[in-house]
Amino acid sequence: MPADRPACLITGAVSPYRREPFRALAAAEGVEVIAYEDAGAPVPGLTVHRTTQAGAVGLVASGRFRAVICGLGGRVALPGAYLAARARGLPFVLWATIWVHPRTPAHLLSRIPTQHLYRRADAIATYGEHVSRHVEAHRGGRGGVIVAPQAVDVEHFAAPVDEARRARARDRAGAGRAGPLVLFAGRLEHEKGVESLLEAWRLAAPGGATLALAGEGPLRELIPGGEPSVRALGRIDSNELPALYAAADVLVLPSIRTATFSEPWGLVVNEAMLQRTPIIASDAVGAVAGGLVRDGRNGLVFPAGDANALAARLRTLTGSAQLRERLGASGREDALALTPAAWARGMGQALRTAGAGRSR
Repeated sequence: MPADRPACLITGAVSPYRREPFRALAAAEGVEVIAYEDAGAPVPGLTVHRTTQAGAVGLVASGRFRAVICGLGGRVALPGAYLAARARGLPFVLWATIWVHPRTPAHLLSRIPTQHLYRRADAIATYGEHVSRHVEAHRGGRGGVIVAPQAVDVEHFAAPVDEARRARARDRAGAGRAGPLVLFAGRLEHEKGVESLLEAWRLAAPGGATLALAGEGPLRELIPGGEPSVRALGRIDSNELPALYAAADVLVLPSIRTATFSEPWGLVVNEAMLQRTPIIASDAVGAVAGGLVRDGRNGLVFPAGDANALAARLRTLTGSAQLRERLGASGREDALALTPAAWARGMGQALRTAGAGRSR
């Protein structure tokens, strides 16, 4: 297949988190994006085809691309793109994102075709080592599994936050100028471990500390309105997040496993680390299983759903500014390596492994 043709990446949506990684991949490997749900705002330097799942399959079958990268989502787009690529003789790269297969009856039916893709894809790009281990267990030693690390916009989230902005963010979170601020950022849903976090906070009873929960969801009603040490912040705009992370003394991500969900990564971890904020995360978080959050180096890890264990970690970190400073410094160092360019390099390596790099 001529190397001057573009490759395509099929995805549901071009979310704000994916804009810069996709642009970097387009620049490095001549990749165009096919979005079948939400194409998002235009991205300079990135061609995005807005279509349906069936339309995505038709674009693959048209012969305009030299290779196909496709995520695991899309009941029509994924199998259709794979079959169209095979019919056209195009290299097929699977972008694998899960490290535990969901357990609902519908997902159990999808296990066999998913395993077929694990075995037959020409290369597989994964979120991290945890997903690679899951894939390799089904791939039968074929190799060709490459990590394209989960990345955020490092320039945005690592940008310095002045003391005035930090103070305003602390005031908004109800922490004032003294006392540790513990932050949760994410959807207020069961799978995010919100109930465990609120129970752990009650058990820990860290004197003078404040827990702020940024996000929306059905469990917002569980946040006690009359408790001064717990504050619901609602949705926070991306432009305001760096200051909030800088204001926080600890970020906690207490996700749990359900029949339909295992936290693939948890990009709030990367974001907070870039502001030197230490992490408390459960062992059900992909950023833990994938090796970014390391217990005792840049954060503390606890068994998912164990409110007593989480309470102990909360007491430890809220009680030691020296430990928070050490873990936070290591976290920033580790998160700085996970850039959009690093993700694009991983994807480019997957294309080259499949025989479809721009410069073969």
